[in-house]
Amino acid sequence: MSLGQHLVELRRRVFWAAGAVVVGTGGGWFLYDLVWPQLESPIQHIAKSHQAIINFTNITGAFDLRVQIAFTIGIVVSSPVWLYQIFAFLVPALSRREKRYVLAFIGTAIPLFLIGCAVGWIVFPHMIELMSSFVPAGSASFYDAKYYLDFVLKLVLVVGFAFELPVFLVLLNFVGVLRGKAILKGWRWAVLAIVVFTAIATPAADISSMMLLALPMTVLYFVAIGISLLHDRQVDRRKAAEELASSASVDATPA
Repeated sequence: MSLGQHLVELRRRVFWAAGAVVVGTGGGWFLYDLVWPQLESPIQHIAKSHQAIINFTNITGAFDLRVQIAFTIGIVVSSPVWLYQIFAFLVPALSRREKRYVLAFIGTAIPLFLIGCAVGWIVFPHMIELMSSFVPAGSASFYDAKYYLDFVLKLVLVVGFAFELPVFLVLLNFVGVLRGKAILKGWRWAVLAIVVFTAIATPAADISSMMLLALPMTVLYFVAIGISLLHDRQVDRRKAAEELASSASVDATPA
């Protein structure tokens, strides 16, 4: 494909991905009444020990909040479509043999993203309740609605995207960009990066939430290493067999 054809293909993929997000956002608008009580539940739990409310500081705050929730829902529910568009855009650059793996990558990337979002959703109430435990007795907590929602929704999406890292590591390995040994060699830095990421994404004092995020990410990283090493072994064996067959054919050629 020429550069112009690649740009046309990119535009088409972005159009379908954006359309799916828009449709998902429309559905998320109507799911707001189901999602908001779940987002508010940690504050209600905190209110049992001291006064705690979510505060809207401007006239359009409630509308903006609903749009943001709907958009986040749209990203999550449309993930099968835009993840497929990402991999489909890469297909023309792959060989015929490599294209066979695309469906496997898509089938792995979609559930991992959804699982990551689910983990972030499970963790956030514990983080909110832990941070509220430092509020002095007799004080009240007024949570700015925009800041509160940004914190929760970004956590959910960031963890979802973080769970995609192993898939792209394996993809880079399968297309020959990154060897499994190279991924394994940097495991210490990778684990350190995962711990730092989870420490930033969760309160430093909340070790349980941090471990709840770090452990599955670390396991997925090493699973990616294992798959990459197995694939490299198969590739090396295939190349060795091809070289042996080539040398045998040369030796059999009459002088």
